[in-house]
Amino acid sequence: MTERSSRYLFHVLEEIERRQMPTELALLPFIESAFNPTAMSSARASGIWQFMPATGKDFALKQNVFRDDRRDVLASTRAALDYLQRLQRQFGDWHLALAAYNWGEGNVQKAINRNIKAGLPTDYLSLNMPVETRNYVPKLHAVRNIVLRPDSFGLILTPIENHPYFVSVPIQRDMDVSLAAKLAGLSTDEFKDLNPSMNKPVILAAGTPQVLLPYDNASQFVHNLSQHKGLLATWTAWTVPRTMRPADAAKQVGMSEATLREINRIPPKMLVKAGSTLLVPRSQHREQDVSESVADNAMMALAPDLPPLRRMNLRAGKNDSVASLARRYRVSAAQVAQWNRVSASAKFKRGQSVVVYVPAGKKAVQTNTRTAARSPSKATIKVASASRTGNRAVKGRATPGRASRVRVASAR
Repeated sequence: MTERSSRYLFHVLEEIERRQMPTELALLPFIESAFNPTAMSSARASGIWQFMPATGKDFALKQNVFRDDRRDVLASTRAALDYLQRLQRQFGDWHLALAAYNWGEGNVQKAINRNIKAGLPTDYLSLNMPVETRNYVPKLHAVRNIVLRPDSFGLILTPIENHPYFVSVPIQRDMDVSLAAKLAGLSTDEFKDLNPSMNKPVILAAGTPQVLLPYDNASQFVHNLSQHKGLLATWTAWTVPRTMRPADAAKQVGMSEATLREINRIPPKMLVKAGSTLLVPRSQHREQDVSESVADNAMMALAPDLPPLRRMNLRAGKNDSVASLARRYRVSAAQVAQWNRVSASAKFKRGQSVVVYVPAGKKAVQTNTRTAARSPSKATIKVASASRTGNRAVKGRATPGRASRVRVASAR
């Protein structure tokens, strides 16, 4: 058992004893995450209790730009025990409750219903479950046996002191993580290890009203904070007023584009959509602490930085398919299929109405060049060019193919 595991185990045990739940449930995080609060599964489950995003939200674990409460040991333990108690009330059995915690309550209920219909028992051992769920409770019993009798397995466990390793300290103003660590006499890494829910280098008081500090460092933090002069936070939140390029956003808030991208994890060739929340430097115009609504609901929405598209309504020629149109207009078959609500392997009937989107500045492509070579009959092309100043129709004559007709309209 590592020192970190011991820290968190003491708190989990305290909470379980307070609720009068089975003591061995305190060992469940060993099975889930090895008591690692930053553990992330391939299915995006996170924290020592491995909450999925949706389940975490069901139990009031905030997940936004600034924090992920699934990684908060206090908040996630409260949520996990609430969930386990609810499952135990639902199924009337702790083993079934644990199976539901691992496999999902809906799946366990379906398995029970199948056994009832077949006239079979509905206890844990009688249900048809995946191998992982089948072994879930035995794993917990195995860990319990190791903890109870470590000598039998040749192990030496780290003793747990009979007092909390950490205590909660209130945060009343926004504060840089680096400053909070300094005031507590800790390195930034040590501070983050105890407060892993934070996603950014600033603590927002409205969203994180308390931090965890080692028992011996808490009073040092309180004393040093009372003596501190100057800014507590050099960062703040800014809600993007309109969809914009990162370079334009950086210029507006007075920072380099490279720093804006790095601190907010914005990939190349992406736009920041209106309503997104960015971390930016504090300034004379942004001195107030971040509001509760922003701290709790901050989100980041991105979109590809692509040229404006225009819609082309055309008639399919002979032997036209999703694949052939995709090649002709240099787009993916998946896009053509999505635009026309067909499968990627679909073929179009001759004369069928087809939709394709192309960059606004690109000239119209002939609908069917092979047909055009055989039959040079003329067709009318109507092009409505998409621009930011307005749309203007341009009429011309062309020979794209037999009785084919192309109409291009701006995409909104």
